Amino acid sequence: MAGPILITGAGTGFGKEVALRLAGAGHRVIAGVEIVAQVSAVRAEARERGVELRVEKLDVTDAGDRERAWAWDAEALLNNAGVSEGGATADIPEERLRRQFEVNVFGPILLTQGVARRMAARRSGRIVFMSSVAGLTVDPFTGAYAASKHAVEAFADALDQELAEFGVTVATINPGPFLTGFNDTMFETWKEWRDDPAARLHDHAALAFPHEQYDPEPVVERTVRVLLGEERRYRNLLPAGTEPATRAQLDAQWDRQLNDGRRPDLVRAAYAMAPGTRAAS
Repeated sequence: MAGPILITGAGTGFGKEVALRLAGAGHRVIAGVEIVAQVSAVRAEARERGVELRVEKLDVTDAGDRERAWAWDAEALLNNAGVSEGGATADIPEERLRRQFEVNVFGPILLTQGVARRMAARRSGRIVFMSSVAGLTVDPFTGAYAASKHAVEAFADALDQELAEFGVTVATINPGPFLTGFNDTMFETWKEWRDDPAARLHDHAALAFPHEQYDPEPVVERTVRVLLGEERRYRNLLPAGTEPATRAQLDAQWDRQLNDGRRPDLVRAAYAMAPGTRAAS
C-alpha cells in the first residue's frame, strides 16, 4: 500500500484495536484520536505491544484538524469516529441531536471530501465507513444514532458510485450488538441532558440496550481485511449469522401496519435487559 492507512476515532474501541492490529502487521498507520490526552495513551499502548504507530489529534468536527489530515495522503481511510445518543426521540434535547449528526455525519463526510479528491487525483484509494446494523434497521431508543448511521449509508452508497471511475473503492462495516461498552454507554447519555426529567415520556434510568452482545473480534478482523482489500464485499454485516434476520426485518417494512397501541417487544426488552448482557457462545 503506497500511502498510510488513516483511522479516525482510534482512541478507543474498534478503531484503536484495528489501528494496533494493522501496525502490528507492519502497515503504516495514522491513528487519529479526538483529544490530545488520547495521543499519549495510544502511543503507550503501541509501545507495550511493540508496534510502530503514528498517533495524531484528529477531531473530525474540527475544520483545522480535517485540513491537516488531508495532507497525510492516506491510501485508505477508516471513518470510525462516532458517538451514540440514546433515548426516546421525543425526549432527546436539541443540542444532543445536533451533536449526534456533527460527529457521525458532517465531520466524517467533510473529512472524506478532501481525502477522496486526493485519492481520485492519483487514481487509487479505499474509503471504509464504520456504519452499523443501525444504519439499516432501527430499535426503540436508538433513533438519533440510527438516523445518523442511515445518513452515513446514503453518503457511502453515493460515494461508491461517484468514485468508481477514479479507482477508489468504498465499503461499509455494519456491526450488530458487540460488547465494547459503546452500546451500554448510549443508554447513559440522558445523565448529561439539560432538561426537565419530569417532562420525559420514558424513564431513561430504567432502560438498557435491548440486545445480548457479542465478542468484538469478528469486527476487528473483517475491518482489517476490508482496509487491506482482501475482502471485496461492499457491505459487511456482523455477526455473519445475523444477516438473514436483518434481511427479514428490512423486508417486513413493506407490509408493516400502524401500531396497535401496545408496548412493542423491544421496548419491553429495553426495560428488562441488564446492561452488558453477553450473547450465548
